[in-house]
Amino acid sequence: MLASAPSPDRHFLRTRRLILGVVLASYVLSFFHRTAPASIAGELTRAFDIPRAVLGTLAATYFYVYTLLQIPVGVLADTFGPRRLLTAGSLVAGAGSLLFAFAPVWEIAAAGRTLVGVGVSVAFIAVLKVNAVWFPANRFATLNGATMFAGNMGAVIAGAPLAWVVTQASWRGVFVALAALSVALGIASWFVVRDRPEDVGFAPVNPGKEGGGPRQAWTLALRQVLANPATWPGFFVNLGIGGSFLAFAGLWAVPYLVEVHGMGQVAAAQHASALLLGVAMGALLIGAVSDRLGSRRGVMRIYALLYTLSWTPWVLNVRWPLPATLAWFALMGLLIPGFTLTWAVAKEVNRPEHSGIATSVVNVGVFLGTGLLQPLIGWQLDQGRASGDLAAAWPRAILFLAGAAAFGAMCSLLVRERPRRA
Repeated sequence: MLASAPSPDRHFLRTRRLILGVVLASYVLSFFHRTAPASIAGELTRAFDIPRAVLGTLAATYFYVYTLLQIPVGVLADTFGPRRLLTAGSLVAGAGSLLFAFAPVWEIAAAGRTLVGVGVSVAFIAVLKVNAVWFPANRFATLNGATMFAGNMGAVIAGAPLAWVVTQASWRGVFVALAALSVALGIASWFVVRDRPEDVGFAPVNPGKEGGGPRQAWTLALRQVLANPATWPGFFVNLGIGGSFLAFAGLWAVPYLVEVHGMGQVAAAQHASALLLGVAMGALLIGAVSDRLGSRRGVMRIYALLYTLSWTPWVLNVRWPLPATLAWFALMGLLIPGFTLTWAVAKEVNRPEHSGIATSVVNVGVFLGTGLLQPLIGWQLDQGRASGDLAAAWPRAILFLAGAAAFGAMCSLLVRERPRRA
């Protein structure tokens, strides 16, 4: 007897899993690119013969582009849909990876990393769009936590595993492979991803929630979000907490552990991976904690304060045995995702139809903070090297990062979960 054809429900679930798998793979790749320079900082410094400030600028070009494109990408996602956006973005990221891999000088490497930033900047918004359209609205927060978990696992792969790989093969070869993977994801996006269930004959999952009725001009929506005072505290929380996290994990954690604590490259990268693994696990937990306590703002404040305090051992230059430092890095990571609650708060303090733009605006703070801090730390280290006292420069650099975290924690006190009544 022939097997019966799968029911429409099973076909829908299989289609949705395939689409989510492709967009999540693109998001994981974006996180890999975000933190990869930390594991190859020494190789990049030697390959291009550059000072630390230039290395910070080279790594931060990704974040400059991400900062500039965050809001336009949100508009493009509404206009063209995640399928076209991911296809084009993956191909651009592939070209950037290839240019980075074969760059003879740091200026060309920076151009390649800029292209990578352009290409992968679409991934986060595309995932949010797919989550919103293909899944029930009451699963959106859970899916966001799972998305952050998946993305940070990409960052974990860019830690100790990448540090080990570059001891066996050239870092340039790694980026050639990433270029090929990006192109493959671009092709998969075109043939697998669909913008809406209706595009492949399914009923809409959230009728009336997406695409229904006339849309307000995005320029007017953006002005209203920017003019809302309740939007901005979340932006500055992200600037301080998200910026300090990514500046450290994305570039300076490994050099700090090697030069201050005398670790080997692979051991230092293992610490960066422990930090990122903690972030991945914390991202899964933070939504559940917030929902259980019935508070986003309160949970955010507690996490922000504890994350700031977690910098204390490094500010005081405490020397611990290796297992203790690994455990502390993992603990720091668990405390970091409190800033992700700013996305939910941004939606709550703005009109529901402006939620995408509101989320994009506060998310800009993460990448702006990182783009400012990475070269600032490099400049501080160059000053120390020039004066012959690099050992004294690192504590000042750590103070910059801890100070940024404290700034974000203070700004969390200004966050409101709902707009004030007139």
